[in-house]
Amino acid sequence: MRVLGIDPGTGRCGFGVVEKNGTTITPVNYGVIETYKDQSDLERLNIVYEGVAELIATYRPAFMGVETLYFNTNITTGIKVAQARGVILLAGYRQNVPIIPVTPLQVKQQLTGYGRADKKQVIEMVKRMMHITKKIDPDDAADALAIGLTAIYRVEHKNWTSGG
Repeated sequence: MRVLGIDPGTGRCGFGVVEKNGTTITPVNYGVIETYKDQSDLERLNIVYEGVAELIATYRPAFMGVETLYFNTNITTGIKVAQARGVILLAGYRQNVPIIPVTPLQVKQQLTGYGRADKKQVIEMVKRMMHITKKIDPDDAADALAIGLTAIYRVEHKNWTSGG
């Protein structure tokens, strides 16, 4: 089973393609779709949309795990992330890829067993579970791999409803 994990963002949108064969889970590819502050909001959203659409076309995931929004004290940032998440969901929808919404709490609980785990603990579990020895850089890519792993577990336990 191949899953595309996405950590939505407009400046950097993390992605992680995760493959599960039997009990083995491996990273196929991970990184970020990057945009720049001097680009218009529409240019940035289009880059994110096209980047995700290209990842879907290239890797043909069975599912996409996309992080849900959480409360953000910076309203402007929250709106921009919501817009990015919208074009990400649209890219999946247009290519008929089921969307598995994943909350930050679900990631922490699934990968560490503790809902208040910090980012470092989550990243260490991702590296351990996928036998990654080098640093995963940037953190957005590590987050996307964690989202992909969590999506796999949710699919295996039928603990999700498609829709984003």
